[in-house]
Amino acid sequence: MKNKTAMMEFILMGFSTNQNMLILHSVLFSCVYLYALIGNILIIMITTLDQHLHTPMYFFLNNLSFLDLCLISTTVPKSIANTLTKRNTISYFDCVSQVFLVTLFAIAEVFLLTVMSFDRYAAICRPLHYEVIMNRGTCVWLAIASWVGGGVSAVMHTAGTFSLSYCGSNVVHQFFCDIPHLLAISCSENLMTEIGPILISIVLDCCCFIFIAISYVYIFSTVKEIPSTEGKSKAYSTCLPHLVVIVLFLSTVFIAHLKPTSGSPSISDLVISMFYTLLPPTLNPIIYSLRNKALKMALGMLLEGKLIKK
Repeated sequence: MKNKTAMMEFILMGFSTNQNMLILHSVLFSCVYLYALIGNILIIMITTLDQHLHTPMYFFLNNLSFLDLCLISTTVPKSIANTLTKRNTISYFDCVSQVFLVTLFAIAEVFLLTVMSFDRYAAICRPLHYEVIMNRGTCVWLAIASWVGGGVSAVMHTAGTFSLSYCGSNVVHQFFCDIPHLLAISCSENLMTEIGPILISIVLDCCCFIFIAISYVYIFSTVKEIPSTEGKSKAYSTCLPHLVVIVLFLSTVFIAHLKPTSGSPSISDLVISMFYTLLPPTLNPIIYSLRNKALKMALGMLLEGKLIKK
């Protein structure tokens, strides 16, 4: 009976119980979520409505924005609601759903960022064969593969995490159901059911990072040989932002899942988890639009109603 009672719900104790800190948390999270929501929805609308942006790069950007929108919507609204209602509980089913969805969207994003680096490699290093390599069918299948890969990983992680016993404390020192913190409060002696999937994910993430690094070595080598300054600037403006997103996202994911986690509160755990759940969805609209003339022109047309009229 004790086991069943403990597993009915979890308590999310991510932030301080101080009233001023709770207000700051709700305001900050609300502003970040609203900005991410507006920014990513605008990118999805622009890349969908503007016929000139129906290219592989913007097709993958559309998918990335949708993934970011889903990722931040899985954790932040619940955290804001808990703060406003002063209830830190999350049901067992909602916790399972949150683990599954966060893992799905996060790992699918890693795969998609890898695909986007291959797209940039093909565009810059193999320009004459680009349309053949990145044809419509290939792009669709690569996007599907990213989602399927995220889904398979999510099933493994969720099954591994919730096959463990939670018979002691049900307090999760995080603002969402995060796997490392769930493992920290598990009373199961054998954690291999979840450590196995974590190791598999780390190996896959390392492979993705190595593939991305090799792609960018070739990309930057090719860009250095471009004679015109304008050509180099255009190549760097599309590649460097993508590289920044990758480094930021992968580094924080690695730290979050490799860093030893205790059952006690840690501000560093909160900051790291905020980096990979909040920052990419918030920064992607800025990074991919500020130096992109095509997106800025399409945004202007959308605001004037010209894209909708088309």
